[in-house]
Amino acid sequence: MESAEIRRRWLSFFEERGHTVVPSASLIADDPTLLLVNAGMVPFKPYFLGEAKPPAPRATSVQKCVRTPDIEEVGKTTRHGTFFQMCGNFSFGDYFKEGAITYAWELLTSSVADGGFGLEPEKLWITVYLDDDEAEQIWRDKIGVPAERIQRLGKKDNFWSMGVPGPCGPCSEINYDRGPEFGIEGGPAVNDERYVEIWNLVFMQYERGAGEGKEDFPILGDLPSKNIDTGLGLERLAMILQGVQNMYETDTLRVVMDKATELTGVRYGDKHDTDVSMRVVADHIRTSVMLIGDGVTPGNEGRGYVLRRIMRRAIRNMRLMGATEPVVQELVDVVIKTMGRQYPELITDRKRIETVAGAEEAAFLKTLRAGTNILDTAITEAKAGGGTVLAGDKAFLLHDTWGFPIDLTLEMAAEQGLSVDEDGFRRLMKQQRDQAKADAKAKKTGHADLSAYRSVADTSGATEFTGYTSTEGESTIVGLLVDGVPSPAATEGDEVEVVLDRTPFYAEGGGQLADQGRIKLDTGAVIEVRDVQQPVPGVSVHKGSVQVGEVTVGASAFAAIDTRRRRAIARAHSATHLTHQALRDALGPTAAQAGSENSPGRFRFDFGSPAAVPGTVLTDVEQKINEVLARELDVQAEVMSIDEAKKQGAIAEFGEKYGERVRVVTIGDFSKELCGGTHVHNTAQLGLVKLLGESSIGSGVRRIEALVGVDAYNFLAREHTVVAQLQELVKGRPEELPEKISGMLAKLKDAEKEIEKFRAEKVLQAAAGLASGAKDVRGVAVVTGQVPDGTGADDLRKLVLDVRGRIQGDRPAVVALFTVAGGRPLTVIATNEAARERGLKAGDLVRTAAKTLGGGGGGKPDVAQGGGQNPDAIGDAVAAVERLVTETA
Repeated sequence: MESAEIRRRWLSFFEERGHTVVPSASLIADDPTLLLVNAGMVPFKPYFLGEAKPPAPRATSVQKCVRTPDIEEVGKTTRHGTFFQMCGNFSFGDYFKEGAITYAWELLTSSVADGGFGLEPEKLWITVYLDDDEAEQIWRDKIGVPAERIQRLGKKDNFWSMGVPGPCGPCSEINYDRGPEFGIEGGPAVNDERYVEIWNLVFMQYERGAGEGKEDFPILGDLPSKNIDTGLGLERLAMILQGVQNMYETDTLRVVMDKATELTGVRYGDKHDTDVSMRVVADHIRTSVMLIGDGVTPGNEGRGYVLRRIMRRAIRNMRLMGATEPVVQELVDVVIKTMGRQYPELITDRKRIETVAGAEEAAFLKTLRAGTNILDTAITEAKAGGGTVLAGDKAFLLHDTWGFPIDLTLEMAAEQGLSVDEDGFRRLMKQQRDQAKADAKAKKTGHADLSAYRSVADTSGATEFTGYTSTEGESTIVGLLVDGVPSPAATEGDEVEVVLDRTPFYAEGGGQLADQGRIKLDTGAVIEVRDVQQPVPGVSVHKGSVQVGEVTVGASAFAAIDTRRRRAIARAHSATHLTHQALRDALGPTAAQAGSENSPGRFRFDFGSPAAVPGTVLTDVEQKINEVLARELDVQAEVMSIDEAKKQGAIAEFGEKYGERVRVVTIGDFSKELCGGTHVHNTAQLGLVKLLGESSIGSGVRRIEALVGVDAYNFLAREHTVVAQLQELVKGRPEELPEKISGMLAKLKDAEKEIEKFRAEKVLQAAAGLASGAKDVRGVAVVTGQVPDGTGADDLRKLVLDVRGRIQGDRPAVVALFTVAGGRPLTVIATNEAARERGLKAGDLVRTAAKTLGGGGGGKPDVAQGGGQNPDAIGDAVAAVERLVTETA
């Protein structure tokens, strides 16, 4: 039975039994604690925590999931993988243990002809929690499972919680006996390789307290409403139903390995090393396609780094198997063809996915060539010094400058018999990231524990947003935090976070910055609002300070936004929609939105593109946008079902989570997008849009920055002034400026070349004098010295080689010259063959000199180059070179 059919049967079975089918959520987790969705229940977490009301009492889904903690183990075993699909059925206060157990048994053991999976009942073993007598009784007495095939396990194996205070409960797992060829008998308590867990039924009936680990926490009592959360691993069931040994041999992964065989000539099963590479490629390419499909793009942070890391592991393993040409597109095509049967959006977005993946491959192959040379040099230096550890700063340099993932550095160093100072690397990475993380966290959640916001939501419900139609209005303060702590009152000077029952203030989201303004109380108190966020769904938190008077919970208030700021932001947001559509018209659907920021009078727009957008195309896009403004198109917003929005062709942003009802913003006959932001009423209100340019912000992602309205006019006015000044300077008309300035720059460049040539000749004239002044150090002609500051590396190298050539050929010679360029010391050292025969190698001498200068260097035995940080140490570096010559010769 193919994976797509397993998925179809699952959803059909539960839909027929009153469950609402919930489409898989995006892999981009709508949860600040997660980078990616890593479990089937993650999208339902707000319902289990009581943060939101479930859409129905019963639900079912097949959820895409990605887990990467054990990424280094992927390929080494057949059990580890990064992407999987979790089939789940959920009950929110409806059926409980007996219902969940009955459904599970019926679906697994019913015949294929009757819509089930047709598993043999006698091969199914059950585990229950130690003291869950109720579950065991249902399995034994109602279902009829023999007592000898029911085993009790402890809290570590058969008790579930989210790892934080909240819902928890015992589990019951269904395991399949794969037979004696997979190990000894005795049930899942003895052998989990033979008895494979396929379905876990979680009975949420208790509330847990704080504690560490899986076992050390108290049970506080019963939940007021008992829930069901189950999960069946689709890949594990496919392995059983398809009669294969492991998940890599199932239909959705085997085809990728077959394609890898076609591309490399390597057959799966021939050798352990290539089998590992095959499994890495199959798993990582499939995961990459699913992540890109959900809007993740390769980067150096967060989920972008996860994608980059797994893509680069896959590409490198293809190279290890002998691939010499780009291969990603062909592998991606196989995944889309296979997984597209379950997720049709992959087929729709094929071109975009191929573009992003192909751009990352091209970037990595370039990185691989450059970074490998740097890494080889670092490894050679470490070995030459007798070391077995590659320094953490070297690994950090490779990562930070060349985009070399640390896991790749670890693998390549290990292949050369070296370990890596991971602690040093992590320390440098932590220093680089800490401040950015702290700033982002403070902006989104302030200083309060999320439970404080949840408490307000539980007590007062969601905040009603009135800002689509009003810029001010009456409201009531229903929540107040002072310095992150709930408080009944706040006084003048306090930093506060205020929750209103209704508000005209737009909370930052969807790329639109938050409103600012004032909240005035009937008592005369005033709160200056600087920012508005939604740390938990539906609760708008107004952040600011008390300017005058005392603020209390329950007080009546009048909220008013800064309308001038709102209008400027609205113009920017509408301009973003126009830019998006104009880009798609010019570049095709691959120019999908990858992020945006709409601020007063300006915006930035990120979109997918494998290469820079030509200036002529950007000009055309800008012209098209401004032509739309002149058409005076009305801007309208309408709330409709997500299905209706898709039918109308509304564009959705990748990575955004949408509910069943969505808001669609339509700009005449030009643009239609899902959007919760604020907009102008007519395109004429934008006035003018000026695109400032575009640039790369990551592999396959470009960014346009632009101005709108008065800001755009002011920019053009300044540009006009600059052009007028240039006209006066060069005595030409505006259209002549490019040619005239280009000519002036060409003349300047020619003059600089002449100066450089003269300076180089002057430096080389010193060669004869330096050679004649060579010292004799134990029979070796040694030339050392400092040449004029500003001498370039190329000229210094030429001078050193010239001096070496002037010393009699059969006499051992060492030439070590130094200079200061750009405020930093530089050295080039050369030796002739006679000197090398006496053990004097340029690379060793340069490392000694560069270390004294506070830097590093390297090269070949005959000539090497280095540098440092301390120009004042050149004299000491000369002495160090002469000492080493004395000791070696």
